Amino acid sequence: MDKALNQLSVPLGQLREEVMSLKSCVSEGIQAVDDRMTKQEDIRRKKMCVLRLIHVIQSVEKIEKILHSQGSKELSSLEGNSSLLTGQVLERIATEFNQLQFHAVQSKGMPLLDKVRPRIAGITAMLQQSLEGLLLEGLQTSNVDIIRHCLRTYATIDKTRDAEALVGQVLVKPYVDEVVVEQYVQSHPNGLQSMYNRLLEFVPHHCRLLREVTGGAISSEKADIVPGYDFLVNSVWPEIVHGLEEKLPSLFNPGNPDVFHEKYTTSMDFVRKFERQCGSQASVKRLRAHPSYHSFNNKWNLPVYFQIRFREIAGALEEALSDTLEEAPDGSSYCLLATHMVWTSLLKCWSDQMFLPLLAHRLWKLSLQILARYSVFIGEVSVRPISSENTKESKKSVSAGRKESSVSLSPSEEQGNGSSPESQTLPSLSSTQLVYVAADLDKLQDQIPDILEMIKPKLEMIGFKNMSCIAGALEDSKTSLSACVPTLNNRIIQDLSESSFTYLKSALEVPRLYRRTNKEVPTKASPYVDSALKPFYRLQNEYKGTLKQPMIHQWLESALSESTQKYYETVSDVLSSVKKMEESLKRLKQARRTATSNPVGTNGGMSDDNKIRLQLALDVEYYGEQIQKMGLETSNLKGFSALTELILTARDQATAEQS
Repeated sequence: MDKALNQLSVPLGQLREEVMSLKSCVSEGIQAVDDRMTKQEDIRRKKMCVLRLIHVIQSVEKIEKILHSQGSKELSSLEGNSSLLTGQVLERIATEFNQLQFHAVQSKGMPLLDKVRPRIAGITAMLQQSLEGLLLEGLQTSNVDIIRHCLRTYATIDKTRDAEALVGQVLVKPYVDEVVVEQYVQSHPNGLQSMYNRLLEFVPHHCRLLREVTGGAISSEKADIVPGYDFLVNSVWPEIVHGLEEKLPSLFNPGNPDVFHEKYTTSMDFVRKFERQCGSQASVKRLRAHPSYHSFNNKWNLPVYFQIRFREIAGALEEALSDTLEEAPDGSSYCLLATHMVWTSLLKCWSDQMFLPLLAHRLWKLSLQILARYSVFIGEVSVRPISSENTKESKKSVSAGRKESSVSLSPSEEQGNGSSPESQTLPSLSSTQLVYVAADLDKLQDQIPDILEMIKPKLEMIGFKNMSCIAGALEDSKTSLSACVPTLNNRIIQDLSESSFTYLKSALEVPRLYRRTNKEVPTKASPYVDSALKPFYRLQNEYKGTLKQPMIHQWLESALSESTQKYYETVSDVLSSVKKMEESLKRLKQARRTATSNPVGTNGGMSDDNKIRLQLALDVEYYGEQIQKMGLETSNLKGFSALTELILTARDQATAEQS
């Protein structure tokens, strides 16, 4: 086996050497082919470079020849169609120049190109100069054909922006410099509006031919349109913005918010009118995407304007929400200055003199803040102590309080916000002021839906359509205000009840008036009953034009229920005391009769105790009659039926003993 393997190894080795030799020959062949292909590629590339350079030289010579021949013709001829001929020649030159530029770019870095470059620069300068001169000539002579040839030439050499820049510098800028004059704007009442009107007149008067040629006008024929230009966007608008920014810097000053608002609205109206002059929606989109458009809009410092307005509204509102609770001015639908200022502030936020579409979100937030601030104010007022002054005195204190508040308004409020309630004495308010607060709160809640109707057109103007969200937020504000109503009602009812019972407890003095005074039998109610009912009469008569009738009815019924309950307890105590005194006197008399033989006789009239009972009965009956005259049912008053039963028993007892 080993011998056989050794015999095979020799021929296998020879075969390997032959294969390796063949592989080497093939590799050498492949390398030779690659080398030749590389040389051919290099030759082809060099040939292309040579051809490009030849094209460059040929194009340069051809253009120079055309320019030379055209120059000779212009010197020897002054025909009317020379401008048109020049335009046609420039189109030929532009076509050739376009090819020259293409081949020159492809031949970049070649030594020969560097030698030819000065000639190319000269051609470029001459072509640019000729195009500029031709375009200006066409514009000055209103020659549509010259303008069309010139613009087509600019488009051929991809220099449309140069043509637009030239129009801006030569045609637009002088007009803008003439129209935009700060002294004129400031010295005339409608100077800014007049200036904008003159700027808008530029397009129809001076850009008519350009728009017809480039398709920006409705009357343009599609066959003769030169596409690729938008002179309104790239020529007119940038120069107008540059002129306004450079020559009218005071235009964007937000220091005076009223003047700023007027200037801004007038300027935005000008922008909208300028957009309407654009030939298409695509042109309007290009205008709005232009850097100068954004620059113009960014010049208007709307956040600073809003801050100034915010301070105006918040400052006036906080001054009105003072401790003095001043009365609203004449003609206001509200009773208090505080509520009047709240509603006035809301109206001001959305008035045409203040509202700006880009600030709608901030003004909406401010509106909710105003309502929230008023809700906090009502909560603070509802816990103040009620003074015992009468109406006239309370009104005097209001006017006196105004003078005091003007001295220490801001510092006391700012410090008060950070101190605890226990460290301060809450200012008191009169009953009248408390009623005014409740009346204003009720009226403001009724007017909250009017806010939605007021702001709806403004929000639709900016494309906002989710009115359910706005309505929900206003409903939340209304709910917050409604949460203050029960506390206010309870305070007013409590004040009415206490004011009434201050006089009703005079029933305790009835025994003193009749005991051992020998007064006649009572025939009418005591004066204290009328005094006790005066607060209710005043509420019903003086505030019927201010408060809703159901609200007055609710307050009267609740307050009278509390007063009647306390009155019942007072009368019951008096009758019990009278009965005890009567029994004590009887026992004393019986003791005296047994001690002496000559008993003390009576005068035969009504006893003092029965006079007291009868007086109380008359008082209660009169009390019930007056309540019914107010339009209330005594059956709805808690404790009145028990009071009536108590008095009927007393009257029966008095009349029975008399009979």
